[in-house]
Amino acid sequence: MPSSPARFLLGLWALLVLVFLFAPVAVIALYAFNASNVQSWPIPGFSLRWFGTAWSNREIRAALALSLEAGLIATTVAVVLGTAAAFAVNRFRFVGREAVSFTVVLPIALPGIITGMALNSFFVLAGTGLSFWTIVIGHATFCIVVVYNNVLARLRRMPASLAEASMDLGADGWRTFRLVTLPLMSTALVAGAILAFALSFDEVIVTTFTAGAQNTLPLWIFGAIRLGQRLPEVNVVVLLVTAVTFVPVLLAYRLMGRSGV
Repeated sequence: MPSSPARFLLGLWALLVLVFLFAPVAVIALYAFNASNVQSWPIPGFSLRWFGTAWSNREIRAALALSLEAGLIATTVAVVLGTAAAFAVNRFRFVGREAVSFTVVLPIALPGIITGMALNSFFVLAGTGLSFWTIVIGHATFCIVVVYNNVLARLRRMPASLAEASMDLGADGWRTFRLVTLPLMSTALVAGAILAFALSFDEVIVTTFTAGAQNTLPLWIFGAIRLGQRLPEVNVVVLLVTAVTFVPVLLAYRLMGRSGV
């Protein structure tokens, strides 16, 4: 048990880390309510005007819709493939099993720019033009990892005797999966899907190399910051992206906390 001074120092250090991580986000959120279009300190006044301006921007709405659509489809693909890979690695013994596991996990370990450049090179070599579906493929490659890790961790904690008992009672493989395995792993599966969507929604590096003429919300933010003429709208959109990302991550954390994964 740490002493009182040690506990105080650890708590202070944790607080400083949190301030370092979230202070810039808090500043951007504050500037989203700035009444002026000039980012100065102190803020001269507070207003909701930029929220209406941002929402009336057709380009922002289109980018938001594209990001949501790509994120949902990529998450669906990740759930299907990640779950299947987790079951294969956990339930079967075959040559190259560890290599399969390493290959599935590898995209999340690589820098996003490497993954994006590799995907771009593959699409060019295959003669596939960059489009909405290349964005989905790019996002799914690293979203699979989140689902795979969550489901695999849950499967390793589940006693095999439950499925065996179900089979002994006359249930076939599909019935056992539907009535025994799926309910036990449902929270891990949902948490993995939520995290995968949050990861897809705010991924900008991979999107840059796989979007072509498509303009997702992170790419719009990047372009607007570079031009520097629409910073108030950027602050509003960044606040929205942060909220859309933070809420799923919080839900996934609570689900994983309840399930013990």
